[in-house]
Amino acid sequence: MKGNIITVPIHKMETGLSRSSSGVAAQDLVAVEEPLQIRLGDRDFAVTMRTPGQDRELAAGFLFTEGVIQNPHQIIGITTDDRGSVTVELAPGVEVDFATRNFYMTSSCGVCGKASIDGLRAAHCGSPPRGVPQIQASLIPALPDKLRQAQPVFGHTGGLHGAGLFDVSGQLLAVREDVGRHNAVDKLVGAMFLEGKTPLHDKLLMLSGRISFELVQKALMAGIPIIAAVGAPSSLAIETALHFGMTLIGFLRGQRYNVYSGADRLR
Repeated sequence: MKGNIITVPIHKMETGLSRSSSGVAAQDLVAVEEPLQIRLGDRDFAVTMRTPGQDRELAAGFLFTEGVIQNPHQIIGITTDDRGSVTVELAPGVEVDFATRNFYMTSSCGVCGKASIDGLRAAHCGSPPRGVPQIQASLIPALPDKLRQAQPVFGHTGGLHGAGLFDVSGQLLAVREDVGRHNAVDKLVGAMFLEGKTPLHDKLLMLSGRISFELVQKALMAGIPIIAAVGAPSSLAIETALHFGMTLIGFLRGQRYNVYSGADRLR
């Protein structure tokens, strides 16, 4: 966590109090955002703005959720350096079309290799098994608090998105944080991918923010059938979830939430 947080000088301001306009000098903890260069062998492949940490998982998860690789055996090794670079060595015979893939990603939104639902269809993305797993609707409201309690850097800075993987009993299995929503998901999926645990057909993905198309795409590539989030889904996220038979839950706040698709998995 040390490399994820820095201390910066600030002025604390509060209106309505008899203090000078310069405020009170203090220190604040903020989340770090730095570029990461992802390389395939000796060639640059992508750049993302991320919170340092779990760079191996981030690279593997990104390559997997973007359809560049399909199983961990296609990776010979992953190395990182102190200059903000991670190098993935692919097994002989794994071909990558560099000409059609030029990724630059901000921390706020991923740039996905599949630009639309049609692209996902063309890539032959498989739908998760229909109607399973089943999860009790009463377990859903507790998930945001469980995720928040497992976010150590967010607790210090309030500046990171979280992605949590749950089983159908509501148990948190793994969590990752990052300044970017898509990076947090890639780190989480990458960890499972490198451990040979994908596809995640019996798991639920909990997100701390809104649900974009890119995040539904990444969950779909990982085989995750259920996505829940405290924020709103986009129209394309809903359309994608409906097309592929995923369960999509948004505006999860307190005891209330909206089910936009796949309500048959809730009981």
